[in-house]
Amino acid sequence: MDLAAKIAAAETRIFKAVFPNTTNHYDTLFGGTTLHMMDEVAFITATRFSRLKMVTVSSDKVDFTHPIPGGTLVELIGNVEHVGNTSLKVRVELFVEQMYSEERVKAVSGLFTFVAIDHEKRPVRILPAAV
Repeated sequence: MDLAAKIAAAETRIFKAVFPNTTNHYDTLFGGTTLHMMDEVAFITATRFSRLKMVTVSSDKVDFTHPIPGGTLVELIGNVEHVGNTSLKVRVELFVEQMYSEERVKAVSGLFTFVAIDHEKRPVRILPAAV
């Protein structure tokens, strides 16, 4: 499988409902809960791409551009954006959908960096040298 096909195959999509126990006093999703969900999707995407043990090393420029109200659905989409020797970057976008209408809007976007590690937690190559 070539690199483009491997990246496409690693795309991860997860849907979640925004329940009252995840919202703040404004009835919108807590920022920390949002970051937790995004990191989880990024981790799954990185692992599906590499099939190696991956750890988060950074999150870059997470933009919250639209509120995420309680009682809505969210779709998180993770895509590999860059592959290095031992690290890769995953872009995660979060879309808000109303439960009872077709309304859908992108609410959050962020970039997460992961490093592949061995059993002693040392960085390892993600792709074989020939790829």
